[in-house]
Amino acid sequence: MLNVTSEVNLLAEAVHAAREDRQRVLVAIAGAPASGKSTLAAELLRRMRNQKVRAEVVPMDGFHLDNAVLEARGLKLRKGAPETFDSLGFLNAVRRLKEGEEVVLPLFDRPRDLAIAGAVVVEPDCQVVIVEGNYLLFDERPWLNLAGLWDISARIDVPTADLRSRLIQRWLSHGFSRTAATQRAERNDMPNALRVIEKSLPADFIL
Repeated sequence: MLNVTSEVNLLAEAVHAAREDRQRVLVAIAGAPASGKSTLAAELLRRMRNQKVRAEVVPMDGFHLDNAVLEARGLKLRKGAPETFDSLGFLNAVRRLKEGEEVVLPLFDRPRDLAIAGAVVVEPDCQVVIVEGNYLLFDERPWLNLAGLWDISARIDVPTADLRSRLIQRWLSHGFSRTAATQRAERNDMPNALRVIEKSLPADFIL
């Protein structure tokens, strides 16, 4: 487990400051695949709940297009690239979260490689929504329209060599051979990671 205490401290302070004049705070945690977004989001969620703040995590990965759709579009081998998500659906969901209403959202089941509809419910009284994903601060349409919706934005920067090692390990943990895991990482994941890095919009915090 990565030690993200200092990063959680920084974001938690920003959240409490933002809550002084907002009923709901939207926090974006962006970064390349395997940069540690899910770990940081989970730890920030734990901190908020320990401090009696009603909070939820919303992963962008729930908006993966289904494999059948990707196959039909010839995008199955590019899964995880910006064009393999329901980007407009995600943008609309974030806009609804911004309005403070109840929003029901999907979650991505990585072992089964599919999205599960209606798996996360953000109640109207939820005070902090922590959104994590690759393309939250991404300078391509329609993703760039997200930037103005975040109350707090953070981008995690990790050296590309570390990303590559983590991505290979991710596939190894799913039962792939080292050769297959390396091919998966180098043919798809790393191009996606470099695209995120090269087209990142400004963030409030670089972690």
